[in-house]
Amino acid sequence: MPDEFPDPPTEPASVSPDELARMIAAAKPIRLLDVRNRDEFETWHVSGSSVTATQIPFSKALQAQVTDSVPDLAEHVDGEGPITVVCGRGESSAYVAGLFEDHGIEAHNLADGMRGWARVYEAYEIETERATVLQYQRPSSGCLGYAIISDGTAAVVDPLRTVTGRYSDDAAARDATVEYVIDTHIHADHVSGLRTVADATGGAPLISGRARERDVAFEVGTVADDGTRSVGETTLRTVPLPGHTTGMTGVAVDDVLLTGDSLFIESVARPDLEAGDDGAPELANELYTTLTERLAAFDDETVIAPGHVGERTPRNDDGSYTATLGALRENLWAFDVDREAFVERILSDMPPRPANFEAIMAANLGETDPSEETAFEWELGPNNCAATAD
Repeated sequence: MPDEFPDPPTEPASVSPDELARMIAAAKPIRLLDVRNRDEFETWHVSGSSVTATQIPFSKALQAQVTDSVPDLAEHVDGEGPITVVCGRGESSAYVAGLFEDHGIEAHNLADGMRGWARVYEAYEIETERATVLQYQRPSSGCLGYAIISDGTAAVVDPLRTVTGRYSDDAAARDATVEYVIDTHIHADHVSGLRTVADATGGAPLISGRARERDVAFEVGTVADDGTRSVGETTLRTVPLPGHTTGMTGVAVDDVLLTGDSLFIESVARPDLEAGDDGAPELANELYTTLTERLAAFDDETVIAPGHVGERTPRNDDGSYTATLGALRENLWAFDVDREAFVERILSDMPPRPANFEAIMAANLGETDPSEETAFEWELGPNNCAATAD
């Protein structure tokens, strides 16, 4: 333990971030106590449909120790069962979990805290006819990426720089090599692994020609609108889906459409990150055209695999986050309004912009080259790439 944190009175058991993620994915009830400050908690915390989270600052736990009221403190933690204690790095939370254990209250510490939580990266398979599609999930931010594998060949879509080696490892485990690395757009919420994964695997880095027109400062190939690429026995088709950005491009494989940041399961993309408030109305109009005209080419049975999910987005039984386009057309407000109402509503109900989004976009355009630690620090926190209109 660091000098500023005394040893806990009882050494608590720990749960790893990966273990916690698996329990949440399995919908096991999680009773969670976050001992960071309230503003930190409200900005970003462990979430999930089975998580009951309570915020009580570390100072209150120290006060409870002095006043011999630790059991009373535990009674203020919502939910039932063992308490999982969380902080930024797993240090103050270990002390609080130890306090609970010392008083006969079952508790454990989230190892490495929220920084460890931000490194969790899981993969679930989506069934298709001629390919294996892996959906990568980063539960700390709801960020999703993909690998498409068929007959010894793989394409990686929207990789993260912080887990560069994961994609080649997963391809190799399936006797495949990475041939293409594709970013659906210039990301604003995470530092892209487009170049690092391409360098590590020898795969060709690709973005849309529309994205490259944003003065990208590195060598990169392009995919054509409605162009195709062979991956083993299957074919990828790159589909223009502008609105979140001018360069936004989806990837269709068999009956699955990877929509990137355009259409999500519970919302649609925000239009203000590329060109700010002044350019948002034009991109909002583009997004409406994408939803109502460009996606009209896809039938209701098309499986939508998005680029992000929200805190309460339900999982499928196989662990993935997907929905049919028909279900989204029926359930999302965006498919049930005219253009004027869509633009007005989406511009009036956007969340705060992602933390460090301008620095992240500069890195993804090749204008800067942050260190690994800096890139990871920039990404800590929630993802805000979706509009919040329900």
